[in-house]
Amino acid sequence: MLVLLPPSEGKAASGRGAPLKPESLSLPGLAAAREAVLAELVELCAGDEEKAREVLGLSEGLRGEVAKNVELRTAGARPAGEIYTGVLYDALDLASLDAAAKKRAARSLLVFSGLWGAVRVTDRIPSYRCSMGVKLPGLGALGSYWRTPMAAVLPEAAGDGLVLDLRSAAYAAAWKPKGEVAARTASVRVLHAPTRKVVSHFNKATKGRIVRGLLTTGAAPKDPAELVVALRDLGYVVEEKAPVRAGTAWTLDVLVEEIH
Repeated sequence: MLVLLPPSEGKAASGRGAPLKPESLSLPGLAAAREAVLAELVELCAGDEEKAREVLGLSEGLRGEVAKNVELRTAGARPAGEIYTGVLYDALDLASLDAAAKKRAARSLLVFSGLWGAVRVTDRIPSYRCSMGVKLPGLGALGSYWRTPMAAVLPEAAGDGLVLDLRSAAYAAAWKPKGEVAARTASVRVLHAPTRKVVSHFNKATKGRIVRGLLTTGAAPKDPAELVVALRDLGYVVEEKAPVRAGTAWTLDVLVEEIH
């Protein structure tokens, strides 16, 4: 099973570990694309601070994020699973998983990123600020930029098992499973049952709990139909929508009564 996650806007501090070693990151086929984004981001942030803040969509209160990006090559690096914080990752709580579940997380979780393309939770990265919605002056919109390198690398990473897609729309734009990979991909939405609406905070928290539940129980669904069974076994109410045509993904709606 491969689980596709969004990152978090907020991130933990880089800390004092050894700096980034780009060659050590998973999915080495993305190395050249990562270097291009990294180089332009560092150059942008080392130049006109106001321009960098505008490009990155940062408020006045987040001005310090520009300076942080300048130091990306020398700042300390930590496992991505420690760098990403926020609602989904708080609910997932990787640090408290037992050893077996942590091994499953290392194998199956893939976090999408405007800067790195995608990384495993064990990949060591520095804290940064660069969302997939950013449009860099040289490379353009990152959602579009990443499509070609992702299309070359992600099908192999997906292997021959289930792909569980929990990404937000901006990150889903970077890679859309196609063909036989799409046929075993399930995109999950979390809806507030009484209103049938997505509530952002609640949506993220529930997705974190879903991933945690799958990791802690050792569930290993091989396709979307088996995922539906696994989620129901975890106590979720699930409505499935099979693909309407070949080469498209399943859609699963997880309905929850209470928002918390």
